[in-house]
Amino acid sequence: MTTEQRATAPTDALRIVLVDDHAIVRHGLRSILERESDLEVVGEASTAAEAAAVVERTNPSIVLLDLKLSTAADTEGLDLCARLTQRHPDLAVLVLTTFLDDSLVVDAIRHGARGYVVKDVDTTELLRSIRAVARNESAFDSHAAAAMVRSMRVQPDRPKFTERELKVLQLLAHGLSNREIGAQLYISETTVKFHVRNIMRKMDAGSRAEVVYEASKMGVI
Repeated sequence: MTTEQRATAPTDALRIVLVDDHAIVRHGLRSILERESDLEVVGEASTAAEAAAVVERTNPSIVLLDLKLSTAADTEGLDLCARLTQRHPDLAVLVLTTFLDDSLVVDAIRHGARGYVVKDVDTTELLRSIRAVARNESAFDSHAAAAMVRSMRVQPDRPKFTERELKVLQLLAHGLSNREIGAQLYISETTVKFHVRNIMRKMDAGSRAEVVYEASKMGVI
């Protein structure tokens, strides 16, 4: 971002840190994201240690995270994701990687990621995913969503949901925001948040993405 762009950037812009071991990928992402007036790249990192330090220093709202950060391990990013989200509970991690193993998608969510997209995603979908996780919503491209469906094997015991909670769950699965769910069900956004919290508690889930995954696995949606 140029000096002029920084001067005119909105103060409520989403602050993003890019974590990828390839500089050319980070530079390409930066050039795409900084065309958007509501997005600001505030830091970059190529290793897990650098990422932890940059996040601590810049206090971003979103981290775009590759799972492979070295030649030593293909999934070093999973451990980093868990550390970052545990230390910074409000931080939204969006996995952006070349890997599309079914179990990796699930593991990423269980390690705290709010979304998962592969690097061949188009720009429009990437931007949509970034803004979705910033709103505490889940975000999956079509490949990752299909991988989640394929990974659903075991049918755990189903918690008991009210009729209204089931309707909220179905709309969550379609990626709707709290405001959009409220409009669909003719209830307030505050009431939607109440139902979402109850659903997360019943499912022992830490994020909306995990709720959708577990609900699908149980056959609830």
